[in-house]
This record gives sequence, structure tokens and C-alpha cells, in this order.
Amino acid sequence: MSVKSPMKTKNLSRVRNMGFVAHIDAGKTTVTERVLFYSGKIHRMGEVHDGQATMDWMPQEQERGITITSAVTTCEWNNHEVHIIDTPGHVDFTIEVERSLRVLDGAVVILCAVGGVEAQTETVWQQCRKYHVPAMAFINKLDRVGADFQSVIGQIKTRLEAIPLPLQIPCYENDTFRGVIDLVSMKLHVWDDTMGSSFETTSIPEDRLGEAALAREQMLELLADYDDEIMDLFLAGEQVDEKKIRQAIRRTTLEEHLMPVLCGSALRNKGIQPLIDGIIDYLPSPLEVKPVLAHLKTNKEEISVSPDPKGPLVAYVFKVYVDEGRRMVYLRIYSGVLNVGDEVYNTTRDITERIARLFAMHAHNKQRIEQASAGDIVAAVGLKDSITGDTLAEVGQTLVLEALDVQKPVISVAIEPKSSESSDRLQEAIRKIMEEDPTIRVHEDPDTGQVILAGMGELHLEIALDRFRTAFGVDINVGRPQVLYCATVDKVSQAEKVFDKLIGEAAHYGNVELTIKPASRGSGNVFSLDKTLDNGLREHIVTGLEEACLADPEFGYEVVDIEVQVNRIVLTDKTTGQGLKIAAQMALQEAIKKAGVIQLEPIMELDALSPEDYVGDVVGDLSARKASIEGVVTKGKHHLIKAYVPLSNTFGYSTALRSLTRGRGSFSMRFSGFDKA
Repeated sequence: MSVKSPMKTKNLSRVRNMGFVAHIDAGKTTVTERVLFYSGKIHRMGEVHDGQATMDWMPQEQERGITITSAVTTCEWNNHEVHIIDTPGHVDFTIEVERSLRVLDGAVVILCAVGGVEAQTETVWQQCRKYHVPAMAFINKLDRVGADFQSVIGQIKTRLEAIPLPLQIPCYENDTFRGVIDLVSMKLHVWDDTMGSSFETTSIPEDRLGEAALAREQMLELLADYDDEIMDLFLAGEQVDEKKIRQAIRRTTLEEHLMPVLCGSALRNKGIQPLIDGIIDYLPSPLEVKPVLAHLKTNKEEISVSPDPKGPLVAYVFKVYVDEGRRMVYLRIYSGVLNVGDEVYNTTRDITERIARLFAMHAHNKQRIEQASAGDIVAAVGLKDSITGDTLAEVGQTLVLEALDVQKPVISVAIEPKSSESSDRLQEAIRKIMEEDPTIRVHEDPDTGQVILAGMGELHLEIALDRFRTAFGVDINVGRPQVLYCATVDKVSQAEKVFDKLIGEAAHYGNVELTIKPASRGSGNVFSLDKTLDNGLREHIVTGLEEACLADPEFGYEVVDIEVQVNRIVLTDKTTGQGLKIAAQMALQEAIKKAGVIQLEPIMELDALSPEDYVGDVVGDLSARKASIEGVVTKGKHHLIKAYVPLSNTFGYSTALRSLTRGRGSFSMRFSGFDKA
């Protein structure tokens, strides 16, 4: 093990690990670009629509004007170090948001002032709640026609089921968005400079004072519900000073009671500096979040990992990316110090690896560093076998952090190399792309021998196929997209199987009786066995049950959402683990066949936005696609149609909607779950 260099001290209270999350086209990357510009990290603002944004560095991102992969950067503001992850907003790349939030301490949910809370916003908000990430909101695009600040506040309450705490309200002059009224300081911030580098803080105009005073009173009233000191001052009718208000906002945000709301227009360079101040003032440092939980592999004991640079090394692999043939592994360091040349132990895989180089990342640009410590987000080179979800520790440690939950793919295509010479390159490219993206699965169809590439949506597969050609230099033929179905049962059934055969020269015996019944949709498979059973035999039986669920006996689809109760296991002198495994597999397959296989298909939650004149046509088209229409909501001059539609019926919907609405309609989708086909 290399000798560690002297540790540089870092004030963790002045570190912020945060991310921008939102629905596609809400303005995450534009906001990030402004934050980097005003903090001095970059000296020219690039625009997403020009393909020049710093954080959208992949060719595929620049061509399409969307974020595909989460990008990491660091900037400084008011003597604080801010690590930022800009995440994608498209439903197909939800894993990028999931693994980013897994390692972040705080988040800013960006909302479009016109679109409000959209489908993917709900998804990312649920991910924030899942990982207990304190969040604030930024209502963007207040300069656009149809912007409605109060409507978005209402949607935060109803659709996100969060309690918004507006700290600012927009200020308009002759229908032009001029600036924001700060309810904490009761001042007006106005941006006149076209670059937005400076802004003027003035008194609130007379005609807006009443509205501002009412909004401030509502803010204090909300804070008083969660803060006794504010409550006492508020009830006594006394003035509450700014410092106390900011302390209360910070406390209630960190405790996830309230969601502070700021506003502005990133494209017009308004509202960004107060947003960065808000990140510093209201989002947590690594010292203020709940210590991450790990467990010991030896006895499963839970251990909390404190963010201490002097503690033992604990780091989490949250992303792998192959860049120009070099394998970059992104790490969040929770405890201890990591030096170039250190040997680290991958406790998830029981392997030892060496850190060859460390980098502080700025999107695609790398700055070499010699050391990283608790609270840092860095990239490492030299880790050949570590993948997303792995834990790195000091040699001899057995701490393991919780792995990521990865959703099942819902769509697939058949792929093959265009030439026999490309076959080996294709296999290597498949291995690399699966390491980068855990939601991509590749397998060989046992009936046709075709290689099947599966992912989260049409765009997801399109990007993966494009990267085969551009990043890995493999030309491939591609088949038509196919929906991935699942199977389940809706009846109770029972089966018993005896396996008694020679495998090679060894005799194997097993006798298993079990009962299956349907479980609630999306709950997964549950296996119940006698707790007194020997652990070795238990593992064999569970393996047999898992293998039986890989393909149902009728269609060959993966079996999901069943409860299996192993009623009886006959143990004799002849019983072997392999025999029990095969007997369990045969019994479950027989029980599934008896119950009758129910085919499940992926269902998408779809939000279609249409001008009023074309709503009837859009609803009619969705009905023809066997969609379940949930409702139609008026949004200014447009109508939002909410529906649930089978994924198999959404192919080509983008073109159809444009045709129906004369190019004025738009839509978004997210995976809702599996249901009966």
C-alpha cells in the first residue's frame, strides 16, 4: 500500500454537493451554465439550442439539444465549494438521475413557469424523497407567454405533495418580466445588464407593496408552523429579523418539512445569483445530512458512516464512463482520504484495485489532482473491474453501501455486426456500454440466436446504437423495436416435484412442494421458506426459484409479482443441494402452468399538450391507441391531456401528434408500470 501524503484540511461546512433535476426542457442545463458563468468557472455562456452548453459535451447531446448523461462540475461562490451534477430530464435516462441523487446532499428542482409540474418532475421528486435529499425549487422561464407563478406553486402542493415556501415573487412591468421581489429582505432585485452579471437592489414599488407584504406574511405563517421562535414573534406581531428567518428556512429545509421556492429566467439571465445564494444558505453541507448507512458483509450489522476525512476510507462508485478508450470511474467519497497510487478494496466484489489517477471533473474536462477526501465527488482511472453501485474501502474493511435499484428495460431491438470482423469489437462494446449504463441489458435469444439489446425507451436505444458507431467504431444492423413483456399469475396454485437423477456420475435428489399466489403489481417476487432450514440448502432452493422466474412455461417471459410459499421439503440421505434446486425450479414452473400465465405489458403515463382546437383529435387518437384518458386540464390557451397508454401503441406518436396539432403539440412520457396486456 502506498504511503499517504499529508492530508489537506477542508472545511466541510463550506462544501455543497447538489444537483439540478427536472423534467426535460425545464432549463436545468441553462441554469447550470449561468451558475458557472457568474461564479467565474467559465468565461462565456453557451446555449443548449446552439449545441454550445458546457455541460452537454457529448455529440449526441449537442445534436439533440438535450442532456443525456449526468455531468459533474465544481465552482466557488462566497468562499464555498459547490459540486454540481446536471442531470437529464428525459424519462429514458432516469438511471442518471437515480445514481446522481444517490450521492448528492441537496437538489434544486427546476420547474417551467408555463409547463409547471410535469411527468418526469414527479419521478425525480420521488427519487429525492427516496434518498431523503433536501430540495428547493426554482421556477424558471417567467419571461415566457403563459407563465403562471401561482399555478406552479399550486401544482407543487397537489402533484408533488410537498409544502412550497415562496421566498420570492416575480415582478412584472407592462407584462415584461423585470426582476424578483425578495420576501426575506423585502427588496426588489432588477437585472438590466443583458449578461445578467450585476443587478440592482431597490425598494419595492408602491403598487406591489401590498402583494409583497401579504406573501411575506404567508411565508412567516408557514415557517411558524415548524419553528417555535418564529411562532412566538409572529403571534406577538413583532418584526422578525432576516437572520432568524434564514436560519428557520435552512432548518425546515434540512428537515424536509418545507421546499423553499425561488424564481427567475435563466435564458434572460435573471434570478441566478440569488439562487446560488439560496444553495449556500438553505441546502446542507456533508456534515448536515444523515450519515450514510453501510453494513458489514460478515454479520450484516448496520454501520453509519460519518463524513470524516480522518476516518477510514469509504467511497461509492456511482458512474462509469468509457472516454476515448479510458475507463473513468466516478466516486463520491463519504469518509477518509483517497490518494493517487492507493490500493483500495472493492468490498462489493472482494477484489483489490489501484488508483492510477484522480481528476476533478468539469463536464468533459479533467483536472488532475493528487488527493480527494470526504465530501468530494471525483473521477478515478485505474479501477478496472469496479462498476456502478460498488463500495471502495481500505484493504481489510468489509463495509458495503446500499446498491442502486435498477428498473427493468421495457423495449428491445435485435442487433448484429455488419461484418464478421466486427463481431469481437461488438462484444467488447456491449461489455463497456453495459458497465456504463445498468439499465441496458444484452442477451442472446435462445430461439433465434439473435443478440437482443434492451433499454428504457426508443431514445435510450437510439443513443446506445449511435454510441456503438461513434464511440466504439462498430457498424451494426438493427431490427425493429420490440416491447418487452412480463408474465404473472392471478390464481393460487400448488405443485410438488421430485428430482431423482444422475448428473454426470453424481446422484442428486430433491423433493419440494410449494404454493404460489399473485402479489400486488410492482411488488416483485417474494419467496418464503422455513427459517430453520440449513443456509446452504436454502440458497440452492432460492436459486432454483429465481431461475424458474426467468422464463414462464408458456411465452418465455420473465415472471414477476408472485408470492411463493415453500410448504414442504423432504430431506433424506439422498437429498442434495443441486437436487433441491432443480426440484424447486420444476415445482414453480408447474405451479405457474397450473395457475395460468397472464401476460403483462409496460404502460406509460403520457402527458400531451395541445392547442384547444385540436384537443378532440388528440383524445380520439389516444383512444384509438387503447389509452385510458385520465382527464383534460386547461393550461392557458393549451389543454393538457393525461392518459395511460400501452408502450407498444406509442411508437411513432411524436410524428402523429405533430401532424394532428399542426406542429403545435408536445408530449412527455414516463414508465408507469406493468399491467395486463
